[in-house]
Amino acid sequence: MNRRSLLRAGVGLLAGGASLALPPASPAEAAPAAGPTDGWTQTSFAYSWQKPWDLDLDDRHSYSDGVHRMWVYATDEPFEEGSSTDPRTEMRWKVDYTTGNHMWDADVLLPSGTDGASFVQILRSVHPSDTPATDIMLNVYDTGGGTVRRYDGTVLKTGAYDTWFNVKIAHQASSGTGTVKVYFDDSLVLTVADRGPATRYFKNGVYDHGSGRVEARFRNLRYWTK
Repeated sequence: MNRRSLLRAGVGLLAGGASLALPPASPAEAAPAAGPTDGWTQTSFAYSWQKPWDLDLDDRHSYSDGVHRMWVYATDEPFEEGSSTDPRTEMRWKVDYTTGNHMWDADVLLPSGTDGASFVQILRSVHPSDTPATDIMLNVYDTGGGTVRRYDGTVLKTGAYDTWFNVKIAHQASSGTGTVKVYFDDSLVLTVADRGPATRYFKNGVYDHGSGRVEARFRNLRYWTK
């Protein structure tokens, strides 16, 4: 059929009232899933340092290009002279709270060989004597290319060594029992109850429960509330 015949055929179809078929409308794209910080407000914070009492901070901490690097040895002194606690180099966030929604947020790198160290925790500074001192601790162990556990139990991540990943800990605290959620790279990996009423704060760094040298690095530290 030549071009003139095609045009005549088209005119005839339209004149005869036939409708042109249109492709079906594309379904609306699904709304993106809510992120862990949706509805939260980034809030300023301050912190102090805990490190072996007989050393300068520079002996166990460095800061360059936005990265805090912290390390400690199992043979180091505790943070206070006479304390029976393990050695540490940690940021103690000076945002104490009892209730409300609070979130710790940072990118974390755990160097190979770091074993038996806590790198972030919620510490219960004021709590009933028959309750634990923390609501949660995330520890790293020298297995599986770096295994992150809740305390020494639930496995949350393997292959964690020598790579940056984002960690968020969201705490919905109440006058009763609250809820703690942990996110890795914005994916929920853990939801647990806290340990009941307390005054608490976040800490991050390395708190050595093992042997040898332990290290952790942090960047893009943020604090959120709602």
